[in-house]
Amino acid sequence: MSRVCELTGKRAMVGNNVSHAMNKTKRKFSVNLVKKRFYIPEEDRWVTLRISTSALKTINKNGIAAVLREAKANGLVK
Repeated sequence: MSRVCELTGKRAMVGNNVSHAMNKTKRKFSVNLVKKRFYIPEEDRWVTLRISTSALKTINKNGIAAVLREAKANGLVK
């Protein structure tokens, strides 16, 4: 399973490890993902999502219904 946030679409970035001697080697910056269950009162059901921690903070601030509505508008959730 790829490490992609289901709500924001965030995915791994590619960059470099840089040593003290300025030698550069490729590396990956992974997304901080957590698996979390949410209750959606409009649909009266529980949903398990694999989301980034920044998306979790957004859900805590705005609510799951508003975040899902925005993700559907952006085409990230069906």
